[in-house]
Amino acid sequence: MMRGLEKFNKLVDAFEKLPTVGRKSAVRFAYHLVLNDTFSAMKLSNAIESAIKSIRKCERCGALSEHEICDICLDERRDVQKLCIVESAKDIFVLEEHKLFDGRYFVLGNLEEETLSKLEEMVKDGTREMIFALTPSLANDALILFIEDKLKNHTLHFTKIAQGVPTGVHLENVDMLSLSKALESRTKI
Repeated sequence: MMRGLEKFNKLVDAFEKLPTVGRKSAVRFAYHLVLNDTFSAMKLSNAIESAIKSIRKCERCGALSEHEICDICLDERRDVQKLCIVESAKDIFVLEEHKLFDGRYFVLGNLEEETLSKLEEMVKDGTREMIFALTPSLANDALILFIEDKLKNHTLHFTKIAQGVPTGVHLENVDMLSLSKALESRTKI
């Protein structure tokens, strides 16, 4: 920390708190914005302030939205029979960016009684298949079983995304759990 540059040091500290940003990158960002591109710095500042004031969680599914109900929940072209369960709202961005899913979503976040009630409301809205798109782990497998048990009175087909060996990765670089799952879930050629 340089003495006499408290505001610069605070900016560096703020950048350093962002995920995957280390000290060197934080200093580069701060230096660039303060000395080389003040216009972009002001745009960034306004964009952050506007986003903080405007963005909230969708009341139905937990996705990010600028309104009470998100555009995905309001889109009548979505397949209401398919509900994709994700861990966080940012997971929806990945699936939507690549147009991989045409149904609705539900963000689990912290699994509380209120979350389960909202999930059950979505299920009552016509869901026939619940697809779990969660990071493969024993904890998430237990969570899937818990949710299945809670929703056992509904006529639902439960599925989860496939897991195993990623494309282009040599077997020597695959962890044992993924390799084991890949062998268990092998498909006929």
